[in-house]
Amino acid sequence: MDTLLWPLKVAVAWVMVTIHKALVLIGFPDGPGVAWVLSIIGLTIVVRLLIMPLFVKQIRASRGMQLLQPEMQALQAKYKGKKDPESRQRMNEEMMALYRKHGTNPMASCLPLLVQMPIFFALFRVLASLGAVATGNYGRPSIGPLTMELAKQVQASSVFGASLSSSFMNSSVTQVKIVTVAMIIIMSVTQWYTMAQLSMKNMSTESLNSDNPMIRSQRMMMYVMPVIFAVSGVNFQIGVLVYWVVSNLWTMGQQFFTIRNMPAPGSEAEKRYRARVNAKRARKGLPSLEEEERAEAAAKAEAEGRTGGQRVQPVRKNRQKKSGGQNSDARPDVEQDATDEVTDSEDSASSKSHGLSDEEIARRRYERRARQRREAAARRKAQAKKKRNR
Repeated sequence: MDTLLWPLKVAVAWVMVTIHKALVLIGFPDGPGVAWVLSIIGLTIVVRLLIMPLFVKQIRASRGMQLLQPEMQALQAKYKGKKDPESRQRMNEEMMALYRKHGTNPMASCLPLLVQMPIFFALFRVLASLGAVATGNYGRPSIGPLTMELAKQVQASSVFGASLSSSFMNSSVTQVKIVTVAMIIIMSVTQWYTMAQLSMKNMSTESLNSDNPMIRSQRMMMYVMPVIFAVSGVNFQIGVLVYWVVSNLWTMGQQFFTIRNMPAPGSEAEKRYRARVNAKRARKGLPSLEEEERAEAAAKAEAEGRTGGQRVQPVRKNRQKKSGGQNSDARPDVEQDATDEVTDSEDSASSKSHGLSDEEIARRRYERRARQRREAAARRKAQAKKKRNR
């Protein structure tokens, strides 16, 4: 195990030692103490920043899973009652095609956790090896930059009186057991809450009521994972528990910000988001999001009805030939009318979305069209004058 994890152990030790040196430079005491505890917290922050793209992918995958729920439910209804191997295989194939279509993967929500596991075990092995490194019995002179002297400092550092390298199972000190149990409880609760945020609060009604096996497995994991960590936590050193608690707290804050500001469509979080935004818009005298969406939909329907569902393209001007003279088929007025019709429909949608009255929209439309016709008349006059001077 140590051989396989050796590169990661060196990387973990290097990050911890580097952060410790930086903390000492800004005034923290050298030697055993809080600086080494903060170095583990710093290691957690570095890791979480590095896996930020995976978190974004996790959020996108979660949204994709919710958006495909109507199609997923239709697929389940299609194969309902069919339990023969061929039908199950076709259902799985069509389900995977849906995932590819929406660019999502139900396992993407586990990526941040899976990527952290090797680092988690590397930190576990580094802390477990401190005693051997500190006494010179490790088999290597150091773990990267973590020398014998530094290993003694880390080993002597503590959290609420519990050594960073001690665990519930390998210590008879009451303080270690109390701190371990407290941190395991915090770790399990935060683990459950982070998964509940993603699986319940930011999930549409269709997804919550879905019989999709992937959704059911996510709900099951929400309860199973905290239990697994609670049971196995008695074997983790205090330093590892510090890492995991900080990581869970980071995830909670990250998900809270994301769900609050970018909720999934149809979720309870989106309802709260709309309520907050509408309250702010009301204080500014602006229409609500729903009113604005209805106005935009009405304007779009009006524009489509006026143009027969097709966008009217402006008539291209017939360019004058080099020999002089204007094509007799040129129709500037027709061109201007077509252009005005398109612009009117676009401006109507834009103006209504900003809460303008019909009278204000009509006035602005009249002024714009009058200005455009004056400009067109001036251009024609200039062209005629230029033609006479030739």
